[in-house]
This record gives sequence, structure tokens and C-alpha cells, in this order.
Amino acid sequence: MSDLFLELGQYIDSAEGPCVIAATRWQEKELSSEPHQHARGQLFGSLKGLISVQVEDAVWMVPAIHAVWLPPHHVHAGRSYGPYHGWSAYVAEPACADLPQQPCTIRISGLLREAVLRLASATPDAALAHSAAHQHICAVILDEIRHLPIEAFGLPLPRDARLLRIAKALIADPADARDIEAWASWGALSTRTLSRRFVSETGFNFSTWRQRVRLLRSLEMLAEGQSITAIALDLGYASVSSYISLFRRTFGSTPAAYRLQQQAAAG
Repeated sequence: MSDLFLELGQYIDSAEGPCVIAATRWQEKELSSEPHQHARGQLFGSLKGLISVQVEDAVWMVPAIHAVWLPPHHVHAGRSYGPYHGWSAYVAEPACADLPQQPCTIRISGLLREAVLRLASATPDAALAHSAAHQHICAVILDEIRHLPIEAFGLPLPRDARLLRIAKALIADPADARDIEAWASWGALSTRTLSRRFVSETGFNFSTWRQRVRLLRSLEMLAEGQSITAIALDLGYASVSSYISLFRRTFGSTPAAYRLQQQAAAG
């Protein structure tokens, strides 16, 4: 973590201190955190590498062009994949009143990223001095969080315990080829119940949800530098072309073009 965070970390669970505290982190190996929460709101993203965050009812995979916003007191856990260079901004609870009230992913702007990095590079004394320049940077960060578009880039989890067990098994092994009848039998419920409740609790039918698991896992594998052919085969696609076609329909570009975009965004 940056020196600023080490000095101001005491304020993360307090309304005292600077309105916004920012920090950067570089990790050569994969990074993971157990479920936890903060008294402040938290916005975080990556400069290099892919991260995932789990909240109560969803898992989000977050590439460098997106960031996660968590209002104060929301329990969450995170994980990075491969080398990770990331940033976080912690917003005092009173300043969160007109920011999103539910966890969400947002498309990050260059202005927001640079403002957070500028804030993270400040000295602790400057951060605590509440100078006009410091307050202006904080205001820019808050305004960007307030107005940047919310992106649907997540994977909603079902609430039903039987469906959740199935969902977690698929997340653990996206290439599992069992059909819906086999999954229903494994989960001790009828195929009709599985099909109906998956739609009502996640907004996706079972087949589409499973495809989304595979696609999100493929984002991790792309970030790890694996070949597109290996990704398609490892995730159980019928062919490389079927993977590329589904990826393009979902994300608007081919896996190769997407990887180049992420590398460019990471600088």
C-alpha cells in the first residue's frame, strides 16, 4: 500500500479525517481478502490485472475500464488474478449521502482515475491540512462517482440455498458439462423449479447464467495471458469460433481485441 494509506488507514472506519482517502497497491502475486466492511464508502479498481468482488447477492469481475462502488458498511470480499496494480478511494460516510446507495460497477473515466492517483500521491500532512487544492480533488472524485454510468458487469447469485449451491459449483468449475436435468438432480430439486427460480432470482435463465460464468472466467484467463484457443477448450466450448462469437455478442469485441483494450487501459 502507499505511504499515505499507511498513515491515514486509521480513518477508514471513521468519519473523521479527510473526506476522501486514496491509496494504490502493487501485488506481484494473486491477492485475496476475506469478507469485511468499512465505515466509509469504497471505490476501487485496477491499473493492471483483473479483480473480482463478491457482495451479498452478486459476484463482479472488474477489468481496468471499470471500478466497483461499495456504500458504507457493505460486506464484501475481493480477489485479484495474476500481478495486480490497483487503487482505492475511501469516502467518509456523510459525503456518501448522494452517491449510489447500492453496490455497483461503474465505467471509470480518465479524470476519475487521475484524480484518485493524484490524491494517493499526496503526503499525509497535505491530506490532513484540507487545503483548497485537496478539497478540489476530493470534489472531482465525488462528482465523477455521482455521474459516471453504472455498468451491468456482474454475475447475480440466486438466494435459494439449493440454487446457490449449484451456482457456486459452476463458478468453481465453469467447464462442468452436466445438463440442467443433472444439475437439478444434484441439487435435490425438480428441473422445472431450477429453471423457474433461476430466472426469478438472477434475471437470467440457467443456460445464459452458466454461459456468463464461463465468459467471466475467460476474462480472468485473458488477464493471465492464456491463449484464446486454450481458454475455449478449457472452458468446454464446442469450438474456438463459438467462444469468440459469444464473447463478441456479449462484450462487443473479440477476445483478442478486448485483451488489447485492457492492456491499453492499464497503460
